[in-house]
Amino acid sequence: MGAHIPILAIAVPLLGGFATPLLAKLHRRLRDLWALLVVLFVGACVGYVAVHVFAQGLWVYVLGARSPQETLAPGGFPIRIMLVVDGMSAFMGIIAGLLALVAFPFALKFLPEEEGKNLALTLGLLLLAGILGMAYTGDLFNFFVFLEVTSIAACALIGYRTWTSRAPEAAFKTMLLYSLSGLLFLLAVALLYGEYGALNLAYLSAQLRGSRVDRLALALFLGALAMKAAAAPVHFWAPDAYGEAPAAQTLLLVVNTQVSLYGLWRVLFTLYGGVWDAGLGWLVVAMGLLTLVVAAFMALLQTDLGRLVAYGAVSQIGYMMLGVGVGLATLAGRPDYGLVALKGGVFHMLNDALTVGLLFLCVGAVEWATGTRDLRELGGLGHGLPEVALCFLLASLALAGIPPLNGFASKILIYEGSFRLSPILTAIAVLASILLLAVYARAFQGAFLGPRAEVPRRVPAVFLLAMAVLAVGIVVLGLVPGFFLEGVVTPAAEALWRGRAQYLAAVLGG
Repeated sequence: MGAHIPILAIAVPLLGGFATPLLAKLHRRLRDLWALLVVLFVGACVGYVAVHVFAQGLWVYVLGARSPQETLAPGGFPIRIMLVVDGMSAFMGIIAGLLALVAFPFALKFLPEEEGKNLALTLGLLLLAGILGMAYTGDLFNFFVFLEVTSIAACALIGYRTWTSRAPEAAFKTMLLYSLSGLLFLLAVALLYGEYGALNLAYLSAQLRGSRVDRLALALFLGALAMKAAAAPVHFWAPDAYGEAPAAQTLLLVVNTQVSLYGLWRVLFTLYGGVWDAGLGWLVVAMGLLTLVVAAFMALLQTDLGRLVAYGAVSQIGYMMLGVGVGLATLAGRPDYGLVALKGGVFHMLNDALTVGLLFLCVGAVEWATGTRDLRELGGLGHGLPEVALCFLLASLALAGIPPLNGFASKILIYEGSFRLSPILTAIAVLASILLLAVYARAFQGAFLGPRAEVPRRVPAVFLLAMAVLAVGIVVLGLVPGFFLEGVVTPAAEALWRGRAQYLAAVLGG
């Protein structure tokens, strides 16, 4: 069974999602137990895959064959579907598995039965399956298929609560952008297939010549995945989506955004690594700076706590793009500072997942207890919800990069690497962090400080447990970042930095 773990990590939540409403017909508790078991199984799978990859190297799983070499036609043409898991893929799987393990127990208590709980759990499992499919697949068309699975499930999660005033609007806006993203990606795949007659990512990477068709396909890939990842100037769907989805399911939407960034890194470093252009790195850097600045300023204007956190989440996409963009811009010479910035960008994906995830759980707890997220109606909740207030403060400081929390550990690497490329980059990023700190200080003061306010409902213990897990992660990654940096982040960054040759050799031989 161990040999089939990568495909099981995708297939089990996919089938489990469709089985969820059927089990609900028998008993609701059976459905809840089933959802938890599926998520626990997926968590074990992604953990097993990560340990295997970090210890033994890249893992190629071929559907219907025992090894990649058995699937190669004359000329080295791969003829079967493959899953190719390197350090970056395994790292993305860890993020997805970790947030799913936190999100689903929270959701089981947060979601009312009469408000589509069956649907939300089903869509959540389907979204998880699509995310892992995007992370593990080695085939461009299958990446597109899983991209569409995540798009459909995410849009439905955002908009299924049709009785609210803004959820359908947010879902419609997201659907338009996701549809355009999918069309652009499919067109890029079609161009490469027409040019080379193949869909396998490794084979295409070995064949790319940098022709006009190749460059046009690259532009389409970049537009499609930047749009799905909520990079400015096509970020405007994300605050609505994050703000209107149920709090626990928003964690999966955050991972969905990050796996789109992963797809962009895979295209830029692995697929197009042989025809690399320094201008691509600077383009990613510019998009990252624009994203973090625009989102930070937009957060200033928000009075809804959920939308304020959502803009903070979008701003962190900019920091990831900045760090990885610096690494991409310096890929030719491979200076040490390029790898440092790249590690910071990759590390920030994990830190952002924990920090933003905790903030959204805090928003969910506030909404559960008070029935509102409007900062104009909140205040004094720190007296009745001290645990939630502490978690919100902790996550806010981490998001702003205050030491010794996890956000500082990754941002300092981004600052160090980007400063060596251009001090202006670091100055802009630091100023944006200061602005975010002011925004979240205002939000904390507005929601949790002031005269004691009545709290209509107590926060359930499972909410506090889920928040505690993420809070502990924030503190641990901040206090001992070196352990995680060397054991988890470095293999992921190295897979992008200098892992293309190994990726191609594992799939194509040689």
